[in-house]
Amino acid sequence: MERFAVFVSGNGSNLEAIIEAIGNGKIEAKLSLVVSDNASAYALKRAAKAGIERFCFDPKDYCKREDYEALIIKELKEKGVDFIVLAGFMRILSSYFVNRYKNKILNIHPALLPSFPGAHAVRDTLRSGADQTGVTVHFVNEGVDSGPIIVQDIEPIRVDDTEETLTERLHKIEHKLYPEVIDLFAKEKILVEDRAVKIIIKGEQDEN
Repeated sequence: MERFAVFVSGNGSNLEAIIEAIGNGKIEAKLSLVVSDNASAYALKRAAKAGIERFCFDPKDYCKREDYEALIIKELKEKGVDFIVLAGFMRILSSYFVNRYKNKILNIHPALLPSFPGAHAVRDTLRSGADQTGVTVHFVNEGVDSGPIIVQDIEPIRVDDTEETLTERLHKIEHKLYPEVIDLFAKEKILVEDRAVKIIIKGEQDEN
């Protein structure tokens, strides 16, 4: 069975959805470690309640990213982690880290990439006047939300939407979509070559 780690910085609602999916047998993989750059993140309490090991670090204690990333890599190796899931992790990973887990780091983003990358995607989408948005699950590369796209789900924008109401609906999509993608990846049903992603479903391949 594949082992994975989840990286978090805040509330951890996606982490909770992942933990529930594992408990319900919807993700056939072991969550071996939760990593956080924020000791007060509520996500760590969710992990502790589920009996999942945690590794927390303070970036301010290190001169550069590679210093704390080396410690993270050490922890990942000790836990036998095969792939990584970012769930509200607010640190940009260096090429030093990404290259060691090439095409083995997943991220979820509340917009239809490549539109509206970055930390304020919902706000930026609403300000643009777009009539639809959605959720993107993608591989992580050295850029910001620029890795190969795995899957997207569209959500219409309502005329009375606020950042809060739209975020709430997007979270519901995330909590369903992310566990599905994690399970497929753990079963080696998501393949990537350059920027071409293939999803194998029932013996067939869907190419993005």
